[in-house]
Amino acid sequence: MAETLLFNALREALDEEMARDSSVFVLGEDVGQYGGSYKVTKDLYNKYGELRVLDTPIAENSFTGMAVGAAMTGLRPVIEGMNMGFLLLAFNQISNNAGMLRYTSGGNFKMPMVIRGPGGVGRQLGAEHSQRLEAYFQAVPGLKIVACSTPYNAKGLLKSAIRDDNPVLFFEHVLLYNLKENLPETEYLVPLDKAEIVRSGKDVTILTYSRMRHHVLQALPALMKEGFDPEVIDLISLKPLDMDTIGESIRKTHKVIIVEECMKTGGIGAELIASISDRYFDELDAPVLRLSSQDIPTPYNGNLERLTIVQPNQIVEAVQKMVALRV
Repeated sequence: MAETLLFNALREALDEEMARDSSVFVLGEDVGQYGGSYKVTKDLYNKYGELRVLDTPIAENSFTGMAVGAAMTGLRPVIEGMNMGFLLLAFNQISNNAGMLRYTSGGNFKMPMVIRGPGGVGRQLGAEHSQRLEAYFQAVPGLKIVACSTPYNAKGLLKSAIRDDNPVLFFEHVLLYNLKENLPETEYLVPLDKAEIVRSGKDVTILTYSRMRHHVLQALPALMKEGFDPEVIDLISLKPLDMDTIGESIRKTHKVIIVEECMKTGGIGAELIASISDRYFDELDAPVLRLSSQDIPTPYNGNLERLTIVQPNQIVEAVQKMVALRV
C-alpha cells in the first residue's frame, strides 16, 4: 500500500492505461508541457510525446469533435476539461455525436472516450467556475456518468472508464484533489455502474456522491453520539443509477435522505426521488428528504457561497427530524 493524493491516483490511472494500450491518448488545454491545471497529466508529455498528450487551442467544441472522430476510428481519447463548466461549449458534440453515434450507426461505431476534469463548488471560484454539470447531461442518451470521491475509487474508475466502449463523463471535484489514501500497489478496477456502501446502518439511508460524501462523514460522529445508525451510500454511478443497491438499503431502513451538491430543481436528487417512487414507494415510511444546493448561480462571496451548499449540521438536523421525528 502506498499513500497517494487523489490527483496522483488519476495520473497513475492514465499512465498505466497509456502504457498498456497505445490507442489511449490525452488531449485538452495545457495538458502537455504544463501538466494540466491540477497536475493530473504531469510528466506524461515527456514520457509519451506530443502525439499522445495533445495540447489543444481554447476551442472545446472543436477538440471534443476531434476526439469523437478519433474514437470512431479505434482510438481511446481522454479529454481533460480545464474546468468542466467550459465543456458546455462542447455540449453539441457530447450529446448529439458522442452520446448517439453508437446507436445511430447501428453499432458500426464504438465510442470509447472519456471526458474528465474538475468541477463542483470550489472556494470562491465564482459562478462560471462552480458548475455542477451532472444534471445537464443526465438526460442525454448513450452517456455513462460517474463521480469519483476518494483516491481509491478515482483510480479504479478512471481505468474502467478508459477501457469502456461507451462515452463516459468522469466528474472530479475541485476540492478533493488533495485527499490522501493508501492505494494497492497491484492493479485494480472499480466498476462504473455500482454504488458503494460507505457505512452500514439500519435507521435511515443517506444517498450522496462526490464531495458531499465527506460532508456526510463529518456529520456521522454527532449522529452516532445521539444513538442514530445511518447507512451511507456513495452513488458513484450517476448514470445508470445502481437501483439494486439503493433498493436493498431502503428495504432495510425504510427512510431516505439525499445529500447532493447539485441544484435542487432537475438535479440528480430529483431523478433519484422519481426512481425510488417508481420502484420502492411501498417500502417508504416517510417521504424522501432532499438536501440540495440553492437554485442560484454560486456567489463569489465566501460566506454566501457556503450558504448555497449543504453543510454537515444540516445533515444532522435532517436525520434528527426524519428518524426521531423532532421538529
